[in-house]
Amino acid sequence: MHRFYNELMTRRATLANGLTVLIQEDHTAPLASVWCWYRVGSKDEPPGLTGVSHWVEHMNFKGTTNIPRDQVKGIIEQFGGSWNGYTWIDQTTYLETATRDALDRMLFIEAERMANGLYEPEDCESERTVIIAELHGGENDPDQLLDQEVTATAFKAHPYGHPTIGWLCDLQTMTRDDLYGYYRRYYIPNNATLVIVGDVETDEALRGVERHFGGIAPGEVPSRVRAIEPAQNGERRVTIRQEGTTAYLKVAYHAPAVTDSRFYPLLVLDAALTGASGLNLWSSFRLPPAQRSARLYRALVERGLASAVAGALTPTEHPFLYIVSVTATDGTPLASVEAALLEELDRVRHEGITQAELTKAKAQLKARLVFDNDSITNIAHQLGYFETIAGVDVFAGLGSRIAAVTFAEVAEAARAVLNTSSRTIGCFDPLPVSGAANSLEPSNDAVNDDTLG
Repeated sequence: MHRFYNELMTRRATLANGLTVLIQEDHTAPLASVWCWYRVGSKDEPPGLTGVSHWVEHMNFKGTTNIPRDQVKGIIEQFGGSWNGYTWIDQTTYLETATRDALDRMLFIEAERMANGLYEPEDCESERTVIIAELHGGENDPDQLLDQEVTATAFKAHPYGHPTIGWLCDLQTMTRDDLYGYYRRYYIPNNATLVIVGDVETDEALRGVERHFGGIAPGEVPSRVRAIEPAQNGERRVTIRQEGTTAYLKVAYHAPAVTDSRFYPLLVLDAALTGASGLNLWSSFRLPPAQRSARLYRALVERGLASAVAGALTPTEHPFLYIVSVTATDGTPLASVEAALLEELDRVRHEGITQAELTKAKAQLKARLVFDNDSITNIAHQLGYFETIAGVDVFAGLGSRIAAVTFAEVAEAARAVLNTSSRTIGCFDPLPVSGAANSLEPSNDAVNDDTLG
């Protein structure tokens, strides 16, 4: 099956075994980028196996039947290229970007990764140590730890609530058979999308894909998550008290999935509040948003209450979260930061934003969409990311959907989403690093409290 997406000039094909292939020619430089996406992320993990998606990703860099573990990196690096991968809540992906003459080698690597992972027992055990160390490293980052606890507090039923890296108790008990069984269940061609962008000839690239992937047998498509998060009926709070030097505040609201028409007005609202961050999970953090005129920057940073403020609204398959994060200035009580933040959010909820803010937010988002696609690696990421969560046509329509957002739609999004009874507030309240904290305070305490808003 073949189909063209005219706006993107992207060719879509489906192999007999169910593998989806997206190819976009870009002849501006003699480079090619290959991404292989799997529809499996931390939301697909059953109780007792949290973190398995991320651990499996690690294992798929440990060699295959035809690629010794010490040669995985060298295959691409000999072409002067780069390689990587990541796991998140909806997907797992692997990439290589190199000169165009490396395309066959890149396809070979991804076909091997799909079909012939080794999962040697000693490698599984050594990686357990690496991942647990990574988990502890994240727990030592107050901002990251608070984000994890706020997310876990905001969700009671949906598996979006557990961290991608997993809970420590599961990482300690997971077995090699758990890892390999999960790999074989999800790493099948009919659960994957292969994306190729760059200085390639489409038909020739498709022949290469067929040569490397066509012989891989399909599997039974895994069942999908059916959990629906129940409506939140009261404000929830989590407070972490442990040694640190900086205080952090996060306010999370339940947000719509990317296929929900309310997603785009909320995206514009966030741009007005904190500056446009873009929609590329792979690269948007590398270019900080323009914030000087953003409403929350003026309310918190310019007043000296905070050194930083940021909004996070990510396109996801199921409803996730909109999170506003604030770093308090030294010596400023978190209560003062929270009061100022909630006052501004409540004002926006009742009054909306101005026409000038709407115009500027849409212009900033339009510019960010350009930056989101400023290289073949980023284009390939966006094609695969959106295909995995909603379909590549959603990606093709981002610009027009944002441009069509109206003043009334943003006001309605503010009223619906910034609801006091459905928010979760998280505080990282640092104790003195010297250890001379009040003996009545716990040294590392995450306190959950459900109260009516």
